[in-house]
Amino acid sequence: MASIVQRNNRYNVVYLYDDEATGKRKQKWESFKTMADAKRRKAEIEYRQELGTMVIHQCKTVNELLKEYVSLYGKTTWSMSAYSSNTALIENYISPIIGNMKLSNVTARVLEKYYMQLLKTPSVHRITQKERSKDVVFVAPPTVRKVHNVLRSAFHQAVKWELMEKNPAMYATVPKAETKKREIWDAPTLFHAIEVCEDERLKLSINLAFTCSLRIGELLGLTWDCVDISPESIASGKACIYVNKELQRVSKSVMKTLEKKDVLRVFPELRESNKTVLVLKKPKTATSTRKIFLPKTVAEMLVEWKRDQDFTKEALGSEYADFDLVMANGLGMPTEQSRITTLFAELIEKNDLPKVVFHSLRHSSITYKLKLNGGDIKSVQGDSGHAQAQMVTDQYSHILDDDRKNNAALFERAFYSGKGVESVEAPAEPEDKGPAAPVGVDPELLAKIFSNPEMAALLTSLAKSLN
Repeated sequence: MASIVQRNNRYNVVYLYDDEATGKRKQKWESFKTMADAKRRKAEIEYRQELGTMVIHQCKTVNELLKEYVSLYGKTTWSMSAYSSNTALIENYISPIIGNMKLSNVTARVLEKYYMQLLKTPSVHRITQKERSKDVVFVAPPTVRKVHNVLRSAFHQAVKWELMEKNPAMYATVPKAETKKREIWDAPTLFHAIEVCEDERLKLSINLAFTCSLRIGELLGLTWDCVDISPESIASGKACIYVNKELQRVSKSVMKTLEKKDVLRVFPELRESNKTVLVLKKPKTATSTRKIFLPKTVAEMLVEWKRDQDFTKEALGSEYADFDLVMANGLGMPTEQSRITTLFAELIEKNDLPKVVFHSLRHSSITYKLKLNGGDIKSVQGDSGHAQAQMVTDQYSHILDDDRKNNAALFERAFYSGKGVESVEAPAEPEDKGPAAPVGVDPELLAKIFSNPEMAALLTSLAKSLN
């Protein structure tokens, strides 16, 4: 058994172990900053003690450390997708190159030389790469940064386990990766795409992704028990969806290794020979679990979609596999991500639309929400499920820059053009005042919205889609 002892604002996990070299029984103290970290380590130790494998391994090489790191840290911390990705990075890019290097020889300088070497190393075959392609594709800077993140985390654990004195990755310079701006559709393009879309499943998917800022896995994993579209809710403006799971295709071997970690449901396989399987799992992060309110029009789309789905279910009877999925296919089974992305690409090709990926609809959604609410980041974060508000500001700071440009224009008119005169004469009202604001709508707010050309275009598109 292990115990936790608090000393000087640190939480120490204390336990007995068998020294690998001498076989003698020794006591070991491991220090942690938080109680949560200490409890997790205590659970790891007690689990290994139950298995009878509580021996402190004196890792000498990078490979030995990574084996312990994956076993003790990765299995308890990573999601299935993260486990697959990180172990692939270790297998393909770390172990073959620096795996046999002694931990004592790993320095920041050594890591920097290793990163430069990676940039000249051919990357492993990718699914998107043609099998017989003669083009040599080298490891890209974003992949190098992922490798660095794995090593930094592994060395951090090594310091905690007293296998290294300091973390060399903390001081290593990593190649810069250029962040490419993701292209998105503006409102007129988006609603034109919806208008010409002939596939009802894709049309509903586009509307939900745009209005609810959904990731595609969240969209396809949505179930009817998490949808509130009752007449009372729609009438009162409370129609909503609750995001608490996502659809994902995962490796069978990884799922077995992690003992179905976070998996809520495993769907039937079409072919047992497949190495992967579709599952419903807990969402990406804790903040991804969220309630999102629906515009009335989209709520009514869901009502109609459910009516048609119930009709199909009744007609097929026992042939319909009812998993309560909103985006089920014609037989009730999950709709694959590849199916939606293929339909989306065909829609773009057929109608000569600007080329974007389906995930861009989420970015369009967040962009317009920030514009409509004047940059209320916290409310947008609640819809998008970002873990931190800073993630929103980092991704969408260009939107907030528009308002800051307006501030500069206001200063120019109020002070510099007027030679420092603070009171600026109000402009004369135009003869045509335009349509009066509807009852219950703030006229000033309405005027502010229509003063923005993009907002006017968005509302015009929305109005057309309702006719």
